[in-house]
Amino acid sequence: MAIGLSLRSILDANKLTGPNFIDWFCNIKIILKQEKKAYVLDGPVLEEPSDDATNEEKEVYRVYMDDLDQATSVMLASMAPNLQEQHEAMNALDIILNLKEMFDKESCTKRFDISRELFRGQMFEESPLRPHVLKTIGYLIRLE
Repeated sequence: MAIGLSLRSILDANKLTGPNFIDWFCNIKIILKQEKKAYVLDGPVLEEPSDDATNEEKEVYRVYMDDLDQATSVMLASMAPNLQEQHEAMNALDIILNLKEMFDKESCTKRFDISRELFRGQMFEESPLRPHVLKTIGYLIRLE
């Protein structure tokens, strides 16, 4: 679990303040992926199983809700206090949707800036290929 603790320290150093939403969200996805909980961000919240559901269905739901609660806690712990207060009654999915709404203009501008740098990138004659390719891949990953 030492790896999990060291990865979570990334979030301590890079708390969400607003303009850094894209970087923060990338870090959240890395942490949750490492902890095998990133799947909770992939879709709507599971519906609670009915009373006549199998024990397996009830267990799947219980595990999912535990993972969703943990993802929500990680997100809230890595936010500035004013954002924590705004989102404390939401689950991880609702938090992400709300933050995307709040900071969409900033993300659009940041995507534009990254795209501009990507398209301006030129490789000059007799310059090494490797640094150019790595820089281009870096831009593409940031855009993703």
